[in-house]
Amino acid sequence: MDTMLPAFDQAIQTHDDLLNRRGLTIWVGAEPTFTDRRSEAPEWLHNALGPTKETHARRMLAEALIEAPGGAVLRTLGRQYPKEDQPRWSLGLYQRRDGQPIWSGPPDPLLESTPLPFSEGALEAFWERLTQQLAARGWPALLFAVDVHPRLRVVFRRDDLPLLANPDLDPRLARLSPHGQPIPPRGPHDELAEQGTFLLGIGWPDPEHGLGEVAAPCVELPACAEVGLFLALLEMIGAAAREVGLPGLILTGFPPPVDTMVAWTTLTPDPAVLEVNMAPAPNVAAFLRTTRASFAAAAAAGLAPYRLHYNGQLTDSGGGGQITLGGPRPDSSPFLSNPHLLPALIGYFNRHPTLSFYFAGDFVGSSSQAPRPDERTAEIFEELALVLALLKRQRNPTPEQLWQSLSPFLADPAGNSHRAELNIEKLWNPWLPGRGQWGLVEFRAFRMPSTPERLAALAALLRAITALLIQTPDYPPPIHWGRELHDRFALPYYLRADLWEVLDELAQAGLGLGQPLIAELLNERYYALGETDFDDCRLSVRRGLEFWPLLGDALAQEHGHSRLVDASTARLEVSLRALSSAGLADWRLTVNGYRLPLRREDELDGETWLCGLRYRRFKPWTGLHPTLEAQGPITLLLSHPQRPKALRVTLHEWKPQGGGYDGLPDDLEDAAARRAERFVVERLDAAPTAPPLEPPSSALTPYCLDLRWL
Repeated sequence: MDTMLPAFDQAIQTHDDLLNRRGLTIWVGAEPTFTDRRSEAPEWLHNALGPTKETHARRMLAEALIEAPGGAVLRTLGRQYPKEDQPRWSLGLYQRRDGQPIWSGPPDPLLESTPLPFSEGALEAFWERLTQQLAARGWPALLFAVDVHPRLRVVFRRDDLPLLANPDLDPRLARLSPHGQPIPPRGPHDELAEQGTFLLGIGWPDPEHGLGEVAAPCVELPACAEVGLFLALLEMIGAAAREVGLPGLILTGFPPPVDTMVAWTTLTPDPAVLEVNMAPAPNVAAFLRTTRASFAAAAAAGLAPYRLHYNGQLTDSGGGGQITLGGPRPDSSPFLSNPHLLPALIGYFNRHPTLSFYFAGDFVGSSSQAPRPDERTAEIFEELALVLALLKRQRNPTPEQLWQSLSPFLADPAGNSHRAELNIEKLWNPWLPGRGQWGLVEFRAFRMPSTPERLAALAALLRAITALLIQTPDYPPPIHWGRELHDRFALPYYLRADLWEVLDELAQAGLGLGQPLIAELLNERYYALGETDFDDCRLSVRRGLEFWPLLGDALAQEHGHSRLVDASTARLEVSLRALSSAGLADWRLTVNGYRLPLRREDELDGETWLCGLRYRRFKPWTGLHPTLEAQGPITLLLSHPQRPKALRVTLHEWKPQGGGYDGLPDDLEDAAARRAERFVVERLDAAPTAPPLEPPSSALTPYCLDLRWL
């Protein structure tokens, strides 16, 4: 180990070494998302596309190129979602993992908005020179022109079969550009390439072809099944462009092939965010390096991994921070080479709700982007328990059996397999063209982390759990948590305790993560609202989880930009912690005059009393309970029958003196100051003498008091 590394990096290296000594190959990828936190335009709040998002992506990619000289910029086909007329744009960086350059041609003018100066006849000269380059390689090539974009075309083969360059005889040679056209249901499809005929196009595109404003001509690439062919093609295109003096060139067309030799990272638009689809890394050390580069490029482009709201509340970017595990190839995926791993993983997540909720965003539950299987119906849970038992009886389940058995349960209530806590649509899915059988499992129950170190710590946690379940694949039946799942595990205290159980299990198996990683995982800045000491105790208030209901029909909102939910209900965790050996049994805590029924929990360093608190933060323009008004501010009163003084804490949604804030916070410090301003602490000379009101039983659950019932 390199002792000169920082402590966090050393802990990552130790984790990688632990898995290497066990002979485990678990690659990791992620989809960090960034937003323009200062903008309130629809594209940065809920829409996928907008006027500035691609400009930010180009700036971000230009920054990434500084650290990756010799990489190729590819503006390939993006994803097309139902009810969208055309594919979304996609900007990508294609590079070799060993650092060797793969592109020596003119640069993509990412930051240019006006056309570059080109000499007359430059495109025709490049067209002819590229044909000569192909022929010199031993690949017979012919050139011809058509009446559609791209107008200049080159066709070649790599064998001695006859080559045709007459669109009248083969209309496929005059096919339309795939850019600006709907993607067929079976996915992007290059019929010519499948038959060994490769078609390139050269021309000046315009915005109607889905490439936005461009400052240079484009080469439209065919589909290539082999990385070697694609790299050779890039080499010849770059050489031809360089020899005729082109000042810039844009590479478009079909997505490129990938294997363990190359890394392909893309930037694509998603609702409210710019999404980075990171190339998978063989270990967390490499993953951390790439993640740090992505965060730095995003910051240079004016984007952030979080949002700061008017009242100072800190939330993630809005697009999530999914993590994917797999192998360098589908046949070496740990989920396929260890067929009992995935059922064991489903059971492990079921037994440890912290993995579903502790690192999740504000929107959790059955209507969220990452619901648990047991958040659906009791009947679904019973069938899940049965399928896990049936798979356990199979000595060696096939990939087909795994996917067919588990995919019905790893989906949201509308049947969307993409929106699931454990997304296996790319594991061994015969219905997802081109990318359904990669042996991948995507973990979606993660908000976008605010630092690359936190994202790397989460990746290490998932890899360690995967390693644990590979070496101990047996698993008990799943737990039907029932109401306890959304009551007990809505509070950070119990999620933290559950996470410690996971960390202890890893340590006992020789897969402990080390203190720097554990400290990062247990950092609760996201939850903290305020705390204050009073005599022998500490009063803390933290954000809890709330399971917002979907408004309307899930299927009707399946393909919209964002789902409509009632987000007006909030949950807090209010806790008292002993600062001495005196104990807390006689302390009394009320909320808005009602007794708060605290639960006692004993820890190694003292006792803690806590309770959840639900209330309506605001009255939405449309939502549930139209007769229920907002219930702020929240007043907590702490007193002791044998002590004269008392503590009053008032929680405000906005300025304590009334009114809102003039604008968004300038930075994290400004946001923290606004949160602190809304947590008003007063020390009273006299405690109240009137007894507290008793909340009705309808307002109580084992772990929470719901003020909406009062």
